[in-house]
Amino acid sequence: MLAPSQAAGRDSLRDSVRRLWPLMRPHRRRLTAGGVCIVIYVLCWPLLAALAGRLIPAIGAGDLATTLQAVLLALLVFLVQKAAQFGQDTLLAGPALGVSRTLRQQLFARLQRLEFASLDKLSAGDLTYRLTEDADRVGEVIYKTIQDTTPSALQLLAVLGYMLWLDWPLALATLLLAPLVALLVSAFGARVMTAAEQSQRQVSELAGLLAEAIAGLPLVRAYAAEAWLQRRFDAEVEQHRRARYRTLRLLALQHPVVGFLEAGGILTVLLIGAWRIQTGQLDAQGFSSYVAALLMLIDPIAHLTTNFNELQQGQASLQRLRAIEREPVEPPDHPGASDLGAVRGELVLEAIAFGYDPGQPVLNGLDLRVEPGQVVALVGPSGAGKSTLFSLLLRFNVAQRGRVLLDGRDLADLRAAELRRAVALVPQQSQVFSGTVAEAIAFGRPATPEQIQRAARLANADGFIEALPSGYGSRVEERGRNFSGGQLQRLAIARAVLGDPALLLLDEATSALDAEAEDAVQRGLSQAMAGRTVLVIAHRLATVQQAERIVVLAGGRIVEQGSHNQLMAHGGRYRDLCRRQFIQLES
Repeated sequence: MLAPSQAAGRDSLRDSVRRLWPLMRPHRRRLTAGGVCIVIYVLCWPLLAALAGRLIPAIGAGDLATTLQAVLLALLVFLVQKAAQFGQDTLLAGPALGVSRTLRQQLFARLQRLEFASLDKLSAGDLTYRLTEDADRVGEVIYKTIQDTTPSALQLLAVLGYMLWLDWPLALATLLLAPLVALLVSAFGARVMTAAEQSQRQVSELAGLLAEAIAGLPLVRAYAAEAWLQRRFDAEVEQHRRARYRTLRLLALQHPVVGFLEAGGILTVLLIGAWRIQTGQLDAQGFSSYVAALLMLIDPIAHLTTNFNELQQGQASLQRLRAIEREPVEPPDHPGASDLGAVRGELVLEAIAFGYDPGQPVLNGLDLRVEPGQVVALVGPSGAGKSTLFSLLLRFNVAQRGRVLLDGRDLADLRAAELRRAVALVPQQSQVFSGTVAEAIAFGRPATPEQIQRAARLANADGFIEALPSGYGSRVEERGRNFSGGQLQRLAIARAVLGDPALLLLDEATSALDAEAEDAVQRGLSQAMAGRTVLVIAHRLATVQQAERIVVLAGGRIVEQGSHNQLMAHGGRYRDLCRRQFIQLES
């Protein structure tokens, strides 16, 4: 009966093959051609062993003619074998790299569809490690498996078959050592896989800390917290060193143990061979061929041992990649989902209830109606449900009860891509992808230069863009670090209005800006909002006093709504919030 770790290892290997095999199918032709090269390469080994059996006695007897003939034949066999080896290595590299590429592409595509609750659980550093290092390791293991492990295993079989044909009693004695070696390799492999998983977890944690530290270095310096961060980093590095050392120590122990068994086996075979020659059951040429074949077993056994350990590490990487596949993704459009068509921008929420955790509702029986072209501000304390409401409007989340209607049509009945073309978000902290300014505004959508320039004018961004050395062709560096916060925010507004959305969602788009930048962005927002239905999340109440309607949320419900003057006169929560922010109370 298999031990639990061995059974788990076998199941894991079976799962790995089942996961990767469909990715290998498109490369059948190259795999077949590479397989032919492998067969030629492997069959050359018994031929070389047979030639060694002729060559060694001829050298001992001083037979120059036989020696020369055997050397020339061996050179010819070597030439054919090395040509076949080159063929297998080059032909099989393509499928291995192709599988790694496809696996990475599939996982990134799934990553883009993960539910946001799942994304929040995974750190950026960990995901980066999985999609780079882990994916590369899986590709390397596939390559070694088909380019090195398979030929080594076939070489073992071919050479052992030749040894059995030469002298089966001597070959059987040799084979008695094989189960012991296999058990040792398997036992070491299971422990190596466990150690490798721990090591990879530590690398992921280290990558996560690095990503966090690099992004937060200005804050660290501002608080003179360098020593604290260095201690955290040193501790993570030490944990990684220890985890990696455990893996390397296991590998270091395995090689001498297995090597000692191999050496002992060879010496035992030599002793038995000498006895069989003395008793006349084997001649010198046959024994020379047998010893040559025996020596040919050492290299493939070493390769199989090393590759088995790498296979275990590759399985650990594949399991980490498959963990992404097990995370829930955004629900797909249902079969009857339809396009939006022309949108006026009427928004109705009917008895909406939603919670991220069961029993803890964020929105609870919320009703709201927004007329086309109306500007509505959402205010309230943190946790009141303002951002959650935006996530429902973009269908990042789906209400557990109630309906969200856009122009009388339930969002659940619309195609998500069509909905998101009609609803645009301007977040509080603008993230602009690297590329040209024009690419940052277009954001993957087909757009003419005229359309991009029009969006920039609406966002009050055309002035600073045209002043750049290359205008709309100027580069936006990583994280937009070569632009100011106000410029980035105006690029984000241009990006939002490029598709002419009917519904504009503003998540306090000016709260992180200074007065001058805020004024420029506000002008852009005023132009972008014209003729659209607009919902504004407001943390600073001074920015929403001109909204047509202000909706006050608390506990997932609407507790007050009206204009600024109406709510101030009412004397409720809104007035209290204004008082706390030192806003003039007289209307």
